[in-house]
Amino acid sequence: MTTEAPLVSVIMSMRNASATVLDTIRSLQWQTLTAWELVLFDDGSTDNSVNLVQSVSDQRIRLQRDSRRKGLAARLNEAVALARGRFIARIDADDICFPVRLEKQVAYLESHPGVDVVASRAVVFSGRDLIGVMPAGSDHRDIIREPFRGFPFPHPTWCGHVEWFRANPYDGSLTKTQDQDLLLRVCSRSTFGGMPDILVGYRQPKLEIGKLLRGRFIFTRSIWRHGRAFAPVSSVIGGMAMQVVKAAADIVTLGLGLNRWGQRRRLQAVPRDVQDQWPALCDRLQSGRQ
Repeated sequence: MTTEAPLVSVIMSMRNASATVLDTIRSLQWQTLTAWELVLFDDGSTDNSVNLVQSVSDQRIRLQRDSRRKGLAARLNEAVALARGRFIARIDADDICFPVRLEKQVAYLESHPGVDVVASRAVVFSGRDLIGVMPAGSDHRDIIREPFRGFPFPHPTWCGHVEWFRANPYDGSLTKTQDQDLLLRVCSRSTFGGMPDILVGYRQPKLEIGKLLRGRFIFTRSIWRHGRAFAPVSSVIGGMAMQVVKAAADIVTLGLGLNRWGQRRRLQAVPRDVQDQWPALCDRLQSGRQ
């Protein structure tokens, strides 16, 4: 097993992720950039997640566990504190990294020294089915253009300088939209970058109305808390009203049973090259489970 010092610290929290976490770990193990470590916090799982992770023989995996449930934001802050890499990359315990993800994002950051964090596009999937693509802004100006609509900056694709993550912790009290809250808080003093590449597979079998509405509520509150620092109050109130309208649209869409349509209306079309790559990635993951 490699003894390289980690260039990238991948940070992840899991809770009851036994059905998916090994796929996520396998997708890290097939990275073309091998100098990574996984700082993985278990957030009080009650299933077999911990045992599954412990069964993986890879010295790059650093599993941290206790019986408490603190939530994603608090666990990510703890993972940042333990990171040894120059860069930090995010991934969730049910998502998939494409093989060149870390290599491409590190190359981007090294060639754009003024960028604090870069994100890429992500393909949304359910099983072997591709649903659409989560967009990422093309550059800092594009990413922060309409902050109260939400930043086109997919959280599981973030990769950035460790110093930025340590200087800008997540709000550990939040249970949803921790990423959007953080971006609102720091967008006036940070520089973000976007990549057109699709480097992450984001697992989303369906939209859940409870999670959507809770996210809308928390982000609306974040707009009021942080938006006044860089925008007129009238714009802040308009942004909050926009989120209320979006919440109403979510209720109508899912109430009519239009779940898959609701997913796709938020997404871009899946490019042909990704459609062609996806079956091979799924087969590779399936062979690893056998």
